[in-house]
Formats: sequence, C-alpha cells, structure tokens
Amino acid sequence: MKKRLFLTATAVAVAALGATSAMAQADTFKIGLILPLTGQQASTGKQIEAATRLYMAQNGVNVAGKKIELIVKDDGGIPDASKRIAQELVVNDKVNVLAGFGLTPIALAVAPIATQSKTPQVIMAAATSIITEASPYIIRTSFTIPQSAVAMADWAPKNGIKKVVTLVSDYGPGIDAEKFFKDRLTFNGGQVIESLRVPLRGPDFAPFLQKVRDIKPDALFVFVPSGAGAAVMKQFLERGMDKAGIKLIGTGDLTDDDQLNDMGDGALNVVTSHHYSAAHPSALNKKFVDAFEKANKGLRPNFMAVGGYDGMRVIYEALRATKGAGGGDALLAAMKGQIFESPRGPMFIDAQTRDVVHNMYLRKVEKKDGKLYNVEFDVIKDMKDPGKTR
Repeated sequence: MKKRLFLTATAVAVAALGATSAMAQADTFKIGLILPLTGQQASTGKQIEAATRLYMAQNGVNVAGKKIELIVKDDGGIPDASKRIAQELVVNDKVNVLAGFGLTPIALAVAPIATQSKTPQVIMAAATSIITEASPYIIRTSFTIPQSAVAMADWAPKNGIKKVVTLVSDYGPGIDAEKFFKDRLTFNGGQVIESLRVPLRGPDFAPFLQKVRDIKPDALFVFVPSGAGAAVMKQFLERGMDKAGIKLIGTGDLTDDDQLNDMGDGALNVVTSHHYSAAHPSALNKKFVDAFEKANKGLRPNFMAVGGYDGMRVIYEALRATKGAGGGDALLAAMKGQIFESPRGPMFIDAQTRDVVHNMYLRKVEKKDGKLYNVEFDVIKDMKDPGKTR
C-alpha cells in the first residue's frame, strides 16, 4: 500500500512538473541566434550579438505576455555546423525564430529547415541577392550587395573614374558585387578591364594587388566580407598604389567602422557606398552609437550591428502585433511590410520580396575629433535590391 501511494504521489509530481514545464514553454518566446563567434568572421558575430543584447536591454524581455529568451550558438562560419545547429534549435529547443547568419552559404544551408518547420528566419548579416528566394520564411534586415555595388557604379563615372579593375571575394556576395558593378558601370559608359576573384578562406591579396598595379586602372573596386577590409587597405598602401594614381573604391565592407581607426590615415578620402555609417547624422543613430560603445567598452558599431539591432526590432514588433499568440506564419505576416526609423535612417521590409528597402549613402573617409569616420555626402533614397528587378 505504501509503495502504491509513493508511486501515485511520484506520478502526480512528474505530471505537475510536466505541466509547469509546458506552461513555462508557453510563456517563453525563444530566438535562436546562429553566428560566427570564432573563425574568420568572428567580428561579424561579435557585433551582431552585442547589438541584439543592447536592443533587449533597452526594450525589456517581456513582450505581449511572453518572456524573450535568446539562445546564442557559434557556427564558426561553417554551413554544415549552421544546419546542424538550426535543426537542434528547432527540434530540441523549439525556438520561435531563427536569426543571425553571418555568411550567405550559412543562410542558404538553413533555409530548408526554416521552410519545413515554418520558422521565420531573420537574416541579420548575409547579403547575396538570392537569399530571400531560398525560403518563403526568410526576412532580411541587413542589406544586399547589389544595392551597394550599383550605387558606386553610378557615382564613379561622374567623378572621372572610367576604367576599373574589380577585386572580390570568391563566393556569392563577391560574385554579386562583381556582376552588378560591372553591368551598371558599363551602362554608364565606364569599363571593367579586369575582374579578379580572391579565395574566401585564407585570402592572400598581394599577388592580385600587384597585378592591379601593373594594369594601372583609374580605380580598384573592392568587395571583401566584414573583417577583411583592413588587410586590403594595408597591402594597397604598402604597394604605393595610391601614389601611382589608382583610386580605391568599394562597398562599405572595405572601410568597416569596426576596423577603420586601425587602418590609419592612408584610408582618408576612400569613397564607398553603404547603408550605414556610425557617423550617420541622426539623433537616433547618435543614441545608438553612444549606448553601444558604453555597453561594449568603446567598440564602435558597424553595419553588422545595425542589422542585428533592427532584426530584433522586427521580431519584437511581430510578436507584439500577434499579441503573443502567433505561430510561424502569423509572425512572418507581421514582419512583412514593417516601416520604421533605424539608426541607418528610414527603412522598411518589402511585403512582396521580404527584403530590406533603405537609403544607400555615398561616404568618404574623413577625420573628426582625431578619429576616422565614413562621412556621408550623398544619398539614394529608398533603394530596393537591384537583384530583384531583373
């Protein structure tokens, strides 16, 4: 009898514990953040994680009756690891949203999992045009490479740059940058006289830059992923390419805010096109930069950080719009079409393409208060992804 009573009591306790666990699950909204926190793209992961945590610190962790739980996983920038991690987050952790994605191959590897599980996948970094087409559950808050490349190809020929060599990292975004820059520059009467592609992993820019010096174009157009710009800048200056009259231009990854001050005065006057600068002159951005630097020991936020910050905003507002009750489809619907002011300026999520629409700025590296900044001097407003208008 005592044994039967004990077993009954144990069963009741387990059932109660299970019910409590289920209630806790129901009251929790989980975001699985997959980032490269080690490896070649570690700076991307560091910036995005810092920005997501800042957004949570500023906006609280309780939204529409749910407690936000952030589960951060390091994929080392390896697509196979990203796919395995995403499966575990969906199946074991039962996350409501997948987010992060530092590189295009990673975003594409996870896309089928988002589709099968009907889990919104918020792209905070990866920038190849085709990404949003890989799953109907993908939303992007970062940017696309064609946006930057086309803006630069419009500016260059108006400013005496006619003959250009392109130097890009050999993967999706680099190929996008090369294609869209070349097509637009040619349309505008310019010429790409050589197209060079550098391996993504373990790149050695030296032989490529020497070839550019021998060709002597008006300018070298560069795309490299976040974190690699400093190496290009250093070797460009070491070879005296600036003194040889070769201008250095590129997408904003080249003069990444995270690394710009370490590049030295040789970076002065380099012109790039991008959607975000830490020097963007808005009250909201000043507040964002100040808070980010205060929370991260003086680290300056870059374009990856703003992609993470805005990604959290899109997730929070979708949860609020669904009153905490929405599944994947409802959350996705609430993410589409969001319009808001970002530290980068005005932006919205295109309801049809699920891609980001925002301003694209022309910027020049200048010194302000003894520090280097990408200072905006022109703007293309509300720019959609040119890759979606083919």
